[in-house]
Amino acid sequence: MEEFKKLGLSDNAINVLKKKKYVTPTEIQSRAIPLLLAGKLDIIAQSQTGTGKTAAFALPIIEKVKEHSKHVQAIILTPTRELAIQVAKEIESLLGRKRLRVLAVYGGTSVSDQRIKLRQGIDIVVGTPGRVIDQIKRRSLDISRVDFAVLDEADEMLNMGFLDDIENILGKTSPHKKMLLFSATIPREIHRIAKRFMKQHVVLEVENRQLTIESTKQIFYEVMPKDRFEALRRIIDVSEDFYGIIFCKTRIDVDHLARKLIDSNYSAAAIHGDITQAQREKILNTFRDHKINILVATDVAARGIDVNDLTHVVNYSLPQSPESYVHRIGRTGRAGKKGIAVTFIIPSEKNKLRFIERIVNNKLEQRNLPSIDEVIAFRKKHIRQIVEQASKTGNSKSYENIAKEILISNTPVAALSSLLEYTFKSVLNPNNYKFIQDVKLAHRTSKKEKKNSIGRNYRKKRHDAHGDKPNFKKRRFFKK
Repeated sequence: MEEFKKLGLSDNAINVLKKKKYVTPTEIQSRAIPLLLAGKLDIIAQSQTGTGKTAAFALPIIEKVKEHSKHVQAIILTPTRELAIQVAKEIESLLGRKRLRVLAVYGGTSVSDQRIKLRQGIDIVVGTPGRVIDQIKRRSLDISRVDFAVLDEADEMLNMGFLDDIENILGKTSPHKKMLLFSATIPREIHRIAKRFMKQHVVLEVENRQLTIESTKQIFYEVMPKDRFEALRRIIDVSEDFYGIIFCKTRIDVDHLARKLIDSNYSAAAIHGDITQAQREKILNTFRDHKINILVATDVAARGIDVNDLTHVVNYSLPQSPESYVHRIGRTGRAGKKGIAVTFIIPSEKNKLRFIERIVNNKLEQRNLPSIDEVIAFRKKHIRQIVEQASKTGNSKSYENIAKEILISNTPVAALSSLLEYTFKSVLNPNNYKFIQDVKLAHRTSKKEKKNSIGRNYRKKRHDAHGDKPNFKKRRFFKK
């Protein structure tokens, strides 16, 4: 932690970073934090997602803003609500003993709920441009006295057509604020924003690194929400030696999934923020020793897990931001070994997936889930390998007398097949697996049902209006 101390951070910040298992600052953190703490320059940072930029601006802002100020002291703009939620949560996780109120403001949720919270007093607002402007117009959000304005993923916001909104918002901020602009690229429009709203600024160019690991195969499966668990079982069961982390969004989701896996005879454990440090260490040691092969975790709880031989990382639910995706999949494919990153998406999440693909500059491969027959065929093959390996390396002399006695009254094939049935009957039972609905078929069925519903409502309205059902046959007859 010495390198973090040298940046000028307080003891409170250092203690928070220790708990979050941070060890050394990233390049953008090393360069940006001292400048922001000094408060003399605005900053344009050319930094990709996954370089630790959220902490690079969050830590100095937390250090500088005051408790109990009764007005918004920092406004952070993000291109998507997923990123707004992620950034807000990350800031909250870095507060430590500092009493600051953070609020994510974005579309798709209640305007009135956000307005009530804003009027109660918020120190740091993280939001999407559209909803921020909406709250400003409603006079629920006053950013005229902010000390910091941050544009996160600035180039992505420009690509999404938010330039006018950004300029509108910045025009309502204090002229004395410090501005921070983070972007993977620096197009002409960003220089225009800097010229208009920044005073003296410095450009920090952080060397681009490959966001995704070349040795990690990235795959996604499109499934209906109710079929996610069944899809996961099939992925595990067609893997030679599955040893991986499965990521869920919430602690409740983690506990629920781990319980379902254990009930289905998988060797799994859950790890999240509600467990004690002693429990965490015990579970991680069990996982590292391969006594369990599946760890179900939240993003925050997975920090500090250093295991080089993971075969899989599974995004059971789509991460909220590209940065989370990068952190998750970076846990496999280490130390020169091959790894597989599997992501489950539901039909409504396709746009989120495309956004992640654009940011990480990599297109995920879509695959079809293995059928039940394919899973059973793979497991039969795996059983054969286990038996063959055991016959070559195992110490089976103590069983030879029993084997000879069995073979007196049975053929070798009958004896072995009976033994396999006794040992692996439950493993090879197709009834263990449930039907998975085809997503495209489900989508077509849903559209058809919606169309039929519209038709039924139309006929009902005509019936209510005219007192009898419309005679569609007559109408077709007269057309002839």
